[in-house]
Amino acid sequence: MTIVDVARHAQVSTTAVSKVLRNAYGASPAMREKVQRSIAELGYRPYAAARGLRGQTYTIGIMLPDIRNPFFPDIVDGVTDWFTDTDYQVLLGPGCNGEEAEARVTEAMIDRGMDGLILIAPVSPRSHLEHLANLVPTVVVGRHGHSPRYDTVVDDDLTGASLIVDHLVDLGHRRIAHIEHLETDPTRLAEMPNTLRTEGYRRAMSARGLADETDVVSTSYTQEGGYLGAQQLLAREQRPTAIFAGADFVAMGVLEALAEAKLSVPEDISLTGYDNTSFAALRSISLTSVDQAGHAIGGNAARLLLDRITDRGRPTVQVKLSPTLIVRNSTAPASK
Repeated sequence: MTIVDVARHAQVSTTAVSKVLRNAYGASPAMREKVQRSIAELGYRPYAAARGLRGQTYTIGIMLPDIRNPFFPDIVDGVTDWFTDTDYQVLLGPGCNGEEAEARVTEAMIDRGMDGLILIAPVSPRSHLEHLANLVPTVVVGRHGHSPRYDTVVDDDLTGASLIVDHLVDLGHRRIAHIEHLETDPTRLAEMPNTLRTEGYRRAMSARGLADETDVVSTSYTQEGGYLGAQQLLAREQRPTAIFAGADFVAMGVLEALAEAKLSVPEDISLTGYDNTSFAALRSISLTSVDQAGHAIGGNAARLLLDRITDRGRPTVQVKLSPTLIVRNSTAPASK
């Protein structure tokens, strides 16, 4: 089935069909309706590669660092909802938390002529991100640095961490520990959410007069990282009365370790996460967590990307969203 068949069926010119397919100027509403009806009846599918040769493929690539993290689907939902009433289709690629894997995925997306990229918490150097943005419109989610090449969407992670510390201190906790994602790269230390959350935790503890009680365990933002971090904390001579897991995904592993040690939440230890995922809201879990509005993050990323596709030369912007604390049953007053 070709564009010629569609034109013959709709009794219009191939130029008219092309205008409708490209959503171009010059096709009347009546013409669009006639052509779209013929497309539906014939089951015609435009060849994306051919459309790319003419300018656009109407595809958007999203790179995810870890498809198992329950927070990232909230961002994807926000992106796809924003594109619902457009001609764009969203395609996903796993970055696998590594620079080489990210490069393979993003280069494959560019090779396939995608019109824009949304990169969620990429670990690649800024130089590589800017290289990508020079080739195709790009929005980076979760990196706090500013770039003249790509737009960014972030959560105010410093504030989010302080919300958790203030909540726990108000409940009477002093020995509040934090499980962070280990980071060594200088650029990522300045830009990644995990390092900002750790810094927010340290600042908040100091502001509440608890600088000497600061206790940070460095593992990874994974379920296994949470499990190993909790094991280290439970081995302390004086274990914490509350644990701030840097992500809900990390809190899953903490719960495993606590259950293994026959400790109850929140009776023995209070626990908080970060991201307010669907996991946190489960009645059997009821995890106190910071809501960084994943759906809104995705929606803003999609909006910025469409703006960038429309105008490649406009100044880059950073959208910073304000987090809120969702208090549930995993936190309680510190035991005497």
